[in-house]
Amino acid sequence: MSERETDQKLVERAQGGDKYAFDILVAKYQRKLGRLLSRFIRDQAEVEDVAQEAFIKAYRALPSFRGDSAFYTWLYRIGINTAKNYLVAQGRRAPTSTGFDSEEAEGFDDADQLRDINTPESLLQSKQVGETVNAAMEALPDELRTAIVLRELEGLSYEEIAVAMGCPIGTVRSRIFRARESVAARLRPLLATAPDRRW
Repeated sequence: MSERETDQKLVERAQGGDKYAFDILVAKYQRKLGRLLSRFIRDQAEVEDVAQEAFIKAYRALPSFRGDSAFYTWLYRIGINTAKNYLVAQGRRAPTSTGFDSEEAEGFDDADQLRDINTPESLLQSKQVGETVNAAMEALPDELRTAIVLRELEGLSYEEIAVAMGCPIGTVRSRIFRARESVAARLRPLLATAPDRRW
């Protein structure tokens, strides 16, 4: 049985009133959801509060979950929206949106380099690269940061990200492409690469 099928069985049990089944889902995804939310919210106590609120919203909305997407995709969408609403309520970085779209986004040749960025030639360069990537990620608009985190850190497919973010797959490709380009631009001086090369 696949992970998605296992989750679906747990969801069905929870929809039938089995609270323990939902507890299993919470235990399974609590750390992953917290890691995702920490990309938006820095204070760990706030991350825990927002994660708890997201799980409460998911539990209340569980009767409407039909299984069209994986449970964790659905949960991440709830988590992202809860984090954005929390930040807006706190008067912090409001979510932005853009209309840019690009079909070439999935053709980013060196995507594996972004995943494997922690293998530079020296420890000093490794630290500088890490700090630069973190700063570049922090500077991204919310929709770009969300897309790249879901793809590169959480390993979601483009289709799953489209569902989680509530946007067309072309928009997801565009956002990931733009996020990668932005990170690459920050890394170029550090890695001494030409402007026409990403790395």
